[in-house]
Amino acid sequence: MEEIFKKRLKEEIINSGMTLKQIAEKVGVSPEMITQYYTTKKLPKLDTFCSLCNVLSVSADYLLGMRDY
Repeated sequence: MEEIFKKRLKEEIINSGMTLKQIAEKVGVSPEMITQYYTTKKLPKLDTFCSLCNVLSVSADYLLGMRDY
């Protein structure tokens, strides 16, 4: 599940048309932290994860690999 999350998060960031800085400001973390979520084993806290889903307009189920859409 971790690999699916990392892959889908990176894809959704690219598809969003926003910069890492813009996303990070909306979520309330640093751009470096966002990068760590899809390049390392670091995972976001639950509230940060929810914010990421909202900012990227994507469902939690999709990012976690529980759905394919």
